[in-house]
Parts: sequence; C-alpha cells; structure tokens
Amino acid sequence: MLNSEHPDPDMFIGSKTADGYPTESEAVLYGMPPKSQVLAVEVALVTVDEPPDGGLQAWLVILGSFLNLFSTFGVVNSYGVFQEHYTTTLLPESPSSVISLIGSLQLALLYGMSPLIGRIYDAYGSTVLLPLGSFITVLSMMLLSLCQAHHPYQFFLCQGIFFGIGNALVFTPALAVVGHWFRRRRAYAIGIVASGSAFGGVIYPVMLQQLIPKIGFPWAVRIAGFVTLACLCVSCLTMRTRLPLSRHVTFRDAMDFTGFKDWRYALSAVGAFMAFYALFIPYFYIQQYALFEGVSPHLAEYLLPIINALGIPARILPGLFADRLGPLNVLTPAMVISGLLVLILWLLSRGAVAITLFAALYGLFSGAFVSLLPSYIATISPVERFGARLGSIYLVVAVANLVGTPTAGAFIEVVNQHNFNSLIIFTGVLVLTGSFLFAWARTIHSPHLWAKV
Repeated sequence: MLNSEHPDPDMFIGSKTADGYPTESEAVLYGMPPKSQVLAVEVALVTVDEPPDGGLQAWLVILGSFLNLFSTFGVVNSYGVFQEHYTTTLLPESPSSVISLIGSLQLALLYGMSPLIGRIYDAYGSTVLLPLGSFITVLSMMLLSLCQAHHPYQFFLCQGIFFGIGNALVFTPALAVVGHWFRRRRAYAIGIVASGSAFGGVIYPVMLQQLIPKIGFPWAVRIAGFVTLACLCVSCLTMRTRLPLSRHVTFRDAMDFTGFKDWRYALSAVGAFMAFYALFIPYFYIQQYALFEGVSPHLAEYLLPIINALGIPARILPGLFADRLGPLNVLTPAMVISGLLVLILWLLSRGAVAITLFAALYGLFSGAFVSLLPSYIATISPVERFGARLGSIYLVVAVANLVGTPTAGAFIEVVNQHNFNSLIIFTGVLVLTGSFLFAWARTIHSPHLWAKV
C-alpha cells in the first residue's frame, strides 16, 4: 500500500509496533507515512471495491434498471401482438417469416451490439448512453406510429433497426450497473432487473390490444411510446455507476474468444445458441396457433401476457436459488422442463385449457434461462475478462435470435396442423439440445450431483 518513494517498513531496523510497522514518531523521522494513514487508505480502497449489496442508492439503481427493461425489452417481448396485427391488417401480403424478421432483428441488435456498448459503458458510464438510447427508443416508436400499411421496409427501419439500436444502448448499462452495487446477492438483483422485461411483456400487449381497436394502431403505439418515455426518464435519474471509470474506449478487448479454449465456456456458447434459437418462438406464435386451434380471440390475445406474467417469478426466484445452489444447477433443469413442455404439452394441445396451461408453464420455466446465463458465465470467467466473455456469448446469441423466429415462420408459410407440429417439434428439440450441452458443462465442473455449480 506504500508509495514506492518511501522506504519499505520490512527494511526498517528502528523501533516497530507489534505488527512490524515503525512507530508514528520513527515513521515521520524517516519520511515514511504514519501507520494510521496507511490503514485509512487500505480501508478506503476496500470500501470502494466492495459493493454495498443493498442500501437506498443501490435499490434505486435496481428500480431504474427494472423500469429500463420494462419499457424496452418489454416491448420486444410484446412482438407477438405486432406479428398478429401485421399479418392480418398492415402487411397481409408479406410472408410470416419476413414479418417475424422485424422482431428478431430487434433482438439481434440488442444482443449483438452489447460488446461494443459495454466497452463504452466501462469508459464513460451511463451519462451518454442512457439519454441517447432513450431518445432513439422513444423516437423510433413515434416513427413506427407513422408507418404506412403495405410498406414493410418502413417497419423494418423503424421497429427492427432504429428501435433495436435504441434498446441496445440502454439494455447493456441496465445489467452492467448491477455489478457496481451487488456481489453476494448479484443473481437475485439481476433477476429483479430481468423481471422488468417480463412485466413489460404483460402490460404492453394488454395495453396495445385494448387500444388498437378503439383508437387505431398509430395512437396506440404513441401512447405506448409515452409510457416508455416516462419509465426511461426515471431510469436516467436513478441509474448511477459506483466504480471508477476508465475514460478510455478500446474495442480490442470488447470480445474474448480465448474463452472457447475452456470446454465449459464453449459448451455454454453452443448451448446458448441452441436455446435462444428457439426460446422466443412460442412468444411470437402462441397467439396465432391458438386462433388456428379455434380458441376465442378474446382469450388468445391474453396468451402472450400470460407467458410474460409467469416469467416475472421465473426471473426472480431462480436468482435466489442460484445464489445458494449455483446457477447451472438451476438453469439446466429449467431448460429440460421447458423443452419437455414444448414436445409434450404444446404438441398435444388442441383446446383453450391445454394451450393456456402450456403458456403459463412455459413462461414459468423458460424465464430462468434469460437471467441465469450471465450469472453462470461470471462463475467461469476471470473478473477482469467477464464483460468480454459475456460479450462473446451475446454475439452468438444475436445470430441465433436473428435467424430463429424467421426460420420458424418458414415452417408455417401454409398454416395447417402438420406444419405447426413440425414447428413445435423443431422448437422442443433445439431447447433440449441446449439443455444437454449445459448438462455436459455441469459434469465437467463436478460429477457429484449436489456440488454447487
């Protein structure tokens, strides 16, 4: 802790205290810092490095991050409503795979840009990123309300690209700032923040489906934009960094592909690709499937909010269990159950009760994957490389999100039972393949069933 210009206390041969440090008077005589000063510096450094894991400021940051994901990722989770409206009203001549590409493009940009935005956040914090991302997000929603029917390129630009970029600018800081304030309870805190996306996925679909028939699509989207504006304003006021910032941006270490030398990391990356390839397919197509099976439109429009509503506890509770049992011990069983629900319950669902039950259970178990993946990557990455390692994983996830739902749309270019069954089997097999890869990574950690991993 001593400055190099001062003598080393171990080399000092004068009077020393019991712990080997020179006395106050001897230290001053020989130009050495007093022991009290050294201890004060050590305490200050420990205080800066150790997250508080609570307190008013820390929970205000969590509130801001929660509202951030509620008003941005919550809209992304509501894309099933847009998908149905575009297919039936605004873009009826466009194939389902093309329409779903608008939604998947949002997700691809959100995850794909996170490594670069993460480096900017490390250098300058949220001072620039949050206001800029909030402005772009709200502006894109207002521009979306002006898009004309039968012009798909306008929806691609406004909702796919512009909204996706705005989301990416605010999404990464909302998750990264949690590490500034929480360590021991980090998985739990991240779960609360991630639940904002599920909560938004409940409110926004219901709001849009109630408003569109009454005031039309343009004003419904504008009102949703004003709600997003209010939430992001609170985020800008409450999200604060705590640790020192580098004030220097370098993109050379934005991603760290050396992590793929670790089998656990490599298996996690491939598993994440498989899981995210299929994870959002039920979110996009559950309403369309229900209508095809004869479920009343009034109930069908609430299936997406049901998935997201059960995703709220699915993002919070697994974080609590993961802090005690290990993230992989919670994530893997949740993924296995999600895959089985798709292959058994969704595949056999023909009526309103069975489809609603699937929506609820799938939301409950699939939500754990979104919040626990970053927590697991943190456990197998050096602290100084965690951001870059997670960025590399998110780049893989971005590719999966970009091609996943359009691939699903290609299955049902012609809507019939056989094509829907093929889509469901495709989804379930991918989720189970991803869970198998995570289970393999878990055995590399430890063959013992009860080991904390």
